Amino acid sequence: MYRWRARLSVVAVIAAIGVAAWAQFRTDVRLVHVIATVKNGSGQLVGGLEKSDFTISDNGVPQEVAYFARQTDQPLSVALMIDTSGSTAKDLRFETDSAAKFVRALLADSNPKDAVSLYGFDYDVNQETGFTHRLDLIVSKLKTIKGDAGTSLFDAIFYGAEDLEPREGRKVMVIVTDGGNTTSHKDSHQALEAAQLADAVIYPVVVMPIVNDAGRNIGGENVLTYMAQGTGGRTFVPTLGAQLDKAFRDIISELRTEYVLGYYPRNLAPTRNRFHTLQVGMKKPELQVFARNGYYGDADALAGPSAPDSRVALDAVKKSKQ
Repeated sequence: MYRWRARLSVVAVIAAIGVAAWAQFRTDVRLVHVIATVKNGSGQLVGGLEKSDFTISDNGVPQEVAYFARQTDQPLSVALMIDTSGSTAKDLRFETDSAAKFVRALLADSNPKDAVSLYGFDYDVNQETGFTHRLDLIVSKLKTIKGDAGTSLFDAIFYGAEDLEPREGRKVMVIVTDGGNTTSHKDSHQALEAAQLADAVIYPVVVMPIVNDAGRNIGGENVLTYMAQGTGGRTFVPTLGAQLDKAFRDIISELRTEYVLGYYPRNLAPTRNRFHTLQVGMKKPELQVFARNGYYGDADALAGPSAPDSRVALDAVKKSKQ
């Protein structure tokens, strides 16, 4: 059984030590990191950009980009999550074979600090390996991974995000699933909040052996798409075989063409919402940037009423689709 954990919120700590200390705490503004990929009008990934090509606003207020790096400077941590529930049992071997190809390509000639952690999830969430650069260990575990009834998809995202949070560099969740969720204790809002807190990018790979809409879990697919957009990732909906292999190759291409931006939030109005709306833009209008839509930061105990924290991020993504 995966170990259940509790998080002590910053707001609770502030309440305990008093408003005076909170005012002092606000002077220590943390650097907010944003992972971004950029495409041109033809959908091709764009490399070679500079800090001056990007713009960032926090809650609508323009910010100065204080840190800029290309992906080669940042170690990568990948939580690879495989849905092992009964609904995926007949396709599991095809999925793990493709996942093994993905790990081989990802770790080949990569930064020695890059690491993958393998998870399987059914009614429970099992971390099959810790974060490791050992290809042989990951591949051997993929060959023996198996599951049971139930699908705790949101729990897997929540606990995978908690494992990613303390790690340095870029953090990614690649989730291979059919989109179902039946036995999670956490909901989609809590899962997305955990991913936002971890600065993790979500790449759902929703495997669809049935391409007819009547046989697809459209609801689960839509929720995963919202979560991917909220973290700066994107959703793939391949069939088994060549399309699944291509989805993994496309993820690797994006990971190798990422930009890392950082800024110190300045001139923001007081708010009780811990979720800050984030907008990353390009100065060249022909380019399109993909980045997370917000982050969880400071809240002001003296500001006006707020919306429930766990729902703000997902609601913001939904509104962006309208």
